[in-house]
Amino acid sequence: MTEHIRLTGTVLPSMSGKRLDAALALLFTEYSRTRLQQWILEGYVTVEQEVNKNTRYKVRGDEQIIVVASWPDPTHWQAQSLPVEVVYADDTLIVVNKPTSVVVHPAVGNTAGTLVNALLHHFPEVAILPRAGIVHRLDKNTSGLLVIARTLAAHTSLVAQLQAHEVKREYEAIVNGVLTSGGTISTQMGRHPVDRKRMAVVKAGKEAITHYRIIKRFAKHTHIKVELETGRTHQIRVHLSHLGFPLVGDKTYGYRPLFPPHCSAELREALAQRNHQALHARRLGLVHPVTKEQMSWEAVLPDDFMQLLNLLNADGES
Repeated sequence: MTEHIRLTGTVLPSMSGKRLDAALALLFTEYSRTRLQQWILEGYVTVEQEVNKNTRYKVRGDEQIIVVASWPDPTHWQAQSLPVEVVYADDTLIVVNKPTSVVVHPAVGNTAGTLVNALLHHFPEVAILPRAGIVHRLDKNTSGLLVIARTLAAHTSLVAQLQAHEVKREYEAIVNGVLTSGGTISTQMGRHPVDRKRMAVVKAGKEAITHYRIIKRFAKHTHIKVELETGRTHQIRVHLSHLGFPLVGDKTYGYRPLFPPHCSAELREALAQRNHQALHARRLGLVHPVTKEQMSWEAVLPDDFMQLLNLLNADGES
C-alpha cells in the first residue's frame, strides 16, 4: 500500500540561515530529518516553485515549500491471520511479546508467517508505515518485547528515542561459564570479515555498548541481566561470546554444552539439545510519543527458559 503525500509550508523568518533539511524538519515535525533529506535528494521538494536537491541550501525566510512524495515504497507483504500476544495497545503504539522461532520481517526464505504478516492482519493501518511500524527488532530465536508504531508521528518519535539511547531495553540471558562480576562491554561491531551472515567485533565497525549484571551463578553457568545502550544486530550474542561467555544454545556464536559435575540426566539433555539462544527481552521502557508519559512493560520468561533455570537451580541444590 502506498500513501501519496503533499505538504506545503512557509519558511519562518526565524529560520533564516538554516539548512533546507533543518528548516523542513521544523516545518513538518511528523517526518524524520533523515526522511526529509532523502526526499530533497530525490527531487520531491520545491522551494519557490523550483526543485531544490541541496540539503545544505540556506533558507532566507518566507520561501514557499512544497513536498510531493510517496510513502512508503510499495511492498508485497501480505496480511495473515496469525496469533499475536499484545501486551499493550492504544491509538499510537503497540507492544507485543514475540515468541521464539518467529521472524520479525518477511525476507527471502521467510516470506510468510512473520510478525509483520500478523500485524498487517490485526492492525492494517501499519501497512503505510516504514517497515510496518516496527522500529527495532529481535532475532528469530530471541523472545520478548517489541514496540510498533501505529502512526507516522509515533514512528518518528520512537526512532528518535532509540537513536538518542532513551529507550530502555533489558534482557535476561543464561551464559556458558561463571562470571565473577557485572560490567560493560564497549567495542566496535560490524559484519564478520569472512562469514557475512554473522556479526563480529571489528575495528572499523559501529560503536556497540552492552551493560550486564549477575542475577545468579551456577556451577558452570550464569543467569544475567543485560541492558542495551546501543542496538546493533546480534549485539548481545556477539558481545558475550567476545567476552568468552556465549549464550546457552547460541551455536552461531560459539556455544558448546558445559555439563556441571554430576548433573542430572534432565539437565544434561536440556543443555545438549538446546537449539536456540537463552535470551529474552524482559523489560521495555520509553516515553509515549503523544502523552510524553514514561511507560514500561514486562514480559515473563518463556517456559523453556524457566525450565532450564529450574534444572540449573535443582542441580545446585543436589
